[in-house]
Amino acid sequence: MIDSHCHLADETFAGDLAEVVDRARAAGLERALVILEAGNDREAAQAVQVNALWPDVRVAIGVHPHQAHAFADNPERAAQVVAEQFARTPSARAVGEIGLDYHYDYSPRDVQQHVFRAQLRLARELERPIVIHTREADDDTLAILGEASGGRLSGVLHCFTGSAALAAAGIALGLHVSFAGILTFPKAGALRETAREVPLDRVLAETDSPFLAPVPHRGKRNEPAYVERVIAALADVHGIDRAEIARRTTANFHSLFRP
Repeated sequence: MIDSHCHLADETFAGDLAEVVDRARAAGLERALVILEAGNDREAAQAVQVNALWPDVRVAIGVHPHQAHAFADNPERAAQVVAEQFARTPSARAVGEIGLDYHYDYSPRDVQQHVFRAQLRLARELERPIVIHTREADDDTLAILGEASGGRLSGVLHCFTGSAALAAAGIALGLHVSFAGILTFPKAGALRETAREVPLDRVLAETDSPFLAPVPHRGKRNEPAYVERVIAALADVHGIDRAEIARRTTANFHSLFRP
């Protein structure tokens, strides 16, 4: 199994990082993709600790839409910060998470869009996949991805909670779709129906830990070991065994992120 999106460099894990890694590996995880906020020195330092404990971990680096406002005067600087950190991080494999978030609007929407576009250009220059965050911004996200794609994209719509139409549009652009613990929530029936429609060669599993712990851990801190609950939920919706979903999602991760 692989956790395709987690935040092990978050300060929430600082006090028991070794134990969290041990539990992940004991649960059968081969590796994880750790998301880093570009320019965040504290996260970068903790990522070094993660790598020492778990050398198979890989990372993605990006400016999240919540932080886009820091680059309002120079959106291209966001891409430069990512590029500089990417160059000094041997385990970096993707640009992300990047995108648009119109739910909180912590950054002005036009600034989010400019910063998103700048990082998409960087990803194409680096020939690396993207990790996309989109919340209540589907139309603009798809429009910008369409502009930047040149016909096809490499990347993933992470922690997917959107509609079947959004999933289909992302897949048509060449993207994968990743599901997190929300898939296990009792009221997530519509999301499970959408997950059933995602082809098995485009599906990924993640925790987005420390957020969104799956049932039966809901309400507690999430961690990579719990990705097995997402794997179980995906197996249920597709009507196949867990080992097969674990195999498929692992193969998809390798194909996308070239770890």
